Amino acid sequence: MPDPQNPRVAVYLDFDNIVMSWYDRVHGRNAYAGDRQKIVANPDEPEIAQKLKDATIDVGAIIDYAASFGTLVLTRAYADWSSPVNALYRSQLVARAVDLVQLFPAAAYAKNGADIRLAVDAVEDMFRLPDLTHVVIVAGDSDYVPLAQRCKRLGRVVVGVGVAGSTAKSLAAACDQFDAYDTLPGVPALEKPAAKKAADAVAPATTTASRRRKKDEPDPTAELLRRALILERERTDEEWVHLSAVKNLLKRMDPSFSEKALGHRSFSDFVSAFPAVADIDESTNIVRVRLHTAEAPAG
Repeated sequence: MPDPQNPRVAVYLDFDNIVMSWYDRVHGRNAYAGDRQKIVANPDEPEIAQKLKDATIDVGAIIDYAASFGTLVLTRAYADWSSPVNALYRSQLVARAVDLVQLFPAAAYAKNGADIRLAVDAVEDMFRLPDLTHVVIVAGDSDYVPLAQRCKRLGRVVVGVGVAGSTAKSLAAACDQFDAYDTLPGVPALEKPAAKKAADAVAPATTTASRRRKKDEPDPTAELLRRALILERERTDEEWVHLSAVKNLLKRMDPSFSEKALGHRSFSDFVSAFPAVADIDESTNIVRVRLHTAEAPAG
């Protein structure tokens, strides 16, 4: 049986998925599909080589993040390792004791079946290694939702890692915790693409108008915080509740939530950014928070 006092972690990387998704994140939507033939033909061509370098995945950042949950007992990466793009990572992966699982696409541009092989291996490992406490799935495909749900039913904590903008919301919701690759410690912040910078420079009025239109629309993040405060208040029957309890509840409600991804140094800074939703008390060692008095129900 899993022992929470001795956490043991299994990591599964759909490597093709994460590499392609990060390439698109860095260079623009569908960039990998557009450059695929050039990459296959000659990855050393200067322009392509530079684009691949700019979109390099930091495997160490992912593995170190997974190790923060407990002892890594197995780490597997699934991909077609004969592909020039993936071959660039082989030495980096081997150096971190990652088991490379070879997959071959059924046709020139077909999926390589990583989701099926990964899911089968993960379920088998949970029965073969009953002391596994955490399963880390590095992918973004909604095909992994049934796997995440099965892992949870078998009593494992499911942690997801995916590229922002390329991860299915259903997968994030199926995990106990989900973090964007962009936000992992050690991964440098992604600069805004030049095209986006130019668009912002030539159309400030449009941006301002858009903000005005959205001014009266409910902020989904603020609404999430409001719901968490109401639920925690009802659970404890206390007006003031522990800040840490609210954060834990909010993470269970939305596993993809990250205050740092929203530009806040800490969760207390995040809560303080919504004075119309929450009141925060930092006068003691135990930080407490409550639903803003104007919003709190009577009684």
